[in-house]
Amino acid sequence: MRISRIIDPRMHDLGAGFLVRRILPFHAHKSVGPFVFFDHFGPTEYSPGSTFDVRPHPHIGLATVTFLFDGAIRHRDSLGTDLVIEPGAVNWMTAGRGIVHSERTPDTQRENGQNLHGLQTWVALPRDEEDSAPTFVHHSADTLPEFLVDNVTVKVLAGTAWDKTSPVSFPWPIIYVALEATSESEIVLPGDLALERALYVVTGEAKIGDTIAGVGRMAVLEPNVDVPVVMAPGTKAVICGGAPMESPRKINWNFVSSDAEKIAAARADWTAAIQAGGTARFPAVPGDEDEWIPLPS
Repeated sequence: MRISRIIDPRMHDLGAGFLVRRILPFHAHKSVGPFVFFDHFGPTEYSPGSTFDVRPHPHIGLATVTFLFDGAIRHRDSLGTDLVIEPGAVNWMTAGRGIVHSERTPDTQRENGQNLHGLQTWVALPRDEEDSAPTFVHHSADTLPEFLVDNVTVKVLAGTAWDKTSPVSFPWPIIYVALEATSESEIVLPGDLALERALYVVTGEAKIGDTIAGVGRMAVLEPNVDVPVVMAPGTKAVICGGAPMESPRKINWNFVSSDAEKIAAARADWTAAIQAGGTARFPAVPGDEDEWIPLPS
């Protein structure tokens, strides 16, 4: 066997009909390496004047990673960051002890409409980094290693694969790689990419042995074995994983931590931030100060 588990998506409506396929966390498989949350959104067609808008909300104890295949998202955060992410680039926001951000439709796409398609993942910070200062780094598409392996285009988003290393800095062993096959191709995923790794199919179809993974399926791979994957024409997929985390993580709404007391404190602090219009831990987002996502009950 080369597959230890297949995870099928659960559909979630995040509001206004915006549907996502949620893969992680899964009740029987909480994480793959540091990846504790994995959402696949779109493709969703927005007509002119129709928008994707996620109001300002907080995070702790994780890094959010946004990667787009189509469309654009305007990211603003409490550090003062204000930029648009487009396909092939990576937004890497480290929440640490606390950050607030919003994700909205950029003005051009708001006027003209767009097709939005991408992945939003969370990677847990190591215990000794959970209270670090928040940071944001944008990595443009041309800074990420991209090359061919057996007729498959490989882009290294984080970590090292096929001797190519991403510029993304993360304080834990991690692997995050995008794959694209324009024709039917077979690529062998090396067993030494990471101790824990999974293949997720974004478009098309991938075959591992006798198992076929279509859109929205994640195949969690056996450790330390090379895994041949046959990709159908037009298939896009990602590999995610890394070293196992040093302890389980608790997830409560947008908060991730190894310590339940830290999550309880963050919940209380977010309520206080909304009431005060921002606090030292959870400041308002410059240019997006008028709306907040309330703490769920």
